[in-house]
Amino acid sequence: MLANYHTHTWRCKHADPDERAYIEAAIAGGIRILGFADHTPYPGLEPPCHMRVEQAPEYFDTIRRLRDEYADRIEIHVGVEAEYCATYFPALLDLLRQNGCEYMLLGQHFLYSDPNGIYARASIEDGAVLTQYADEVIAGMETGYFTYVAHPDIVNYVGSDEKLYRAQMRRICQAAKALDIPLELNLLGLRKGYNYPNRRFWELAAEENCRALIGSDAHHVWIMDDRETENAGIAFLQEFGIMPDTTVPLVPIHG
Repeated sequence: MLANYHTHTWRCKHADPDERAYIEAAIAGGIRILGFADHTPYPGLEPPCHMRVEQAPEYFDTIRRLRDEYADRIEIHVGVEAEYCATYFPALLDLLRQNGCEYMLLGQHFLYSDPNGIYARASIEDGAVLTQYADEVIAGMETGYFTYVAHPDIVNYVGSDEKLYRAQMRRICQAAKALDIPLELNLLGLRKGYNYPNRRFWELAAEENCRALIGSDAHHVWIMDDRETENAGIAFLQEFGIMPDTTVPLVPIHG
């Protein structure tokens, strides 16, 4: 893997504790561009498994110091993975700009039609929730602030309306194509056997000629050199005739 833009840290409460170890493993694994995109702090919201707002300065400072230290060995960037929530998104942008965030990945783990957030990987039978997922992902893409969509197929729709599923996921794919935003084939989901990658989704992505890339979604150091899952991800996309991008330009969020 030439580049991985989807790497987590201990601040999300479910990842390995040593950022330097990730970097060393990435170098050993042949990665040339490493992006840290931990679960964002979110002013006004308290999503589980996200870093706290007060941790933001330390997070960005730590990765920047390591970026400078390793500058002659690997290219390092510091960003976040964030849900889109229209109400609190301006406050999030302010926080990230104040701390020098370089980029954002759109990872819609929670749907904020409910004040507490509806977990997208819960078994969802309600077509209105599925539609809400598509609405929020598309609205996030339309902000112009996200570099790519992480695990766009994370929503775990188990309802019987296949026509509705295809219609809503096609909307996401069409928006991604129109906005020229890549969609991520997520290796964590592939490795763990989650409900994503979803073959129904990627069939639609291929039909809409969407751009794609592979993201490790690394929560553990050893994943920096998981060639077996990486090759499985490439083979998965090739089944649909999709050739993934190896690198992507980062979308800046400075105002």
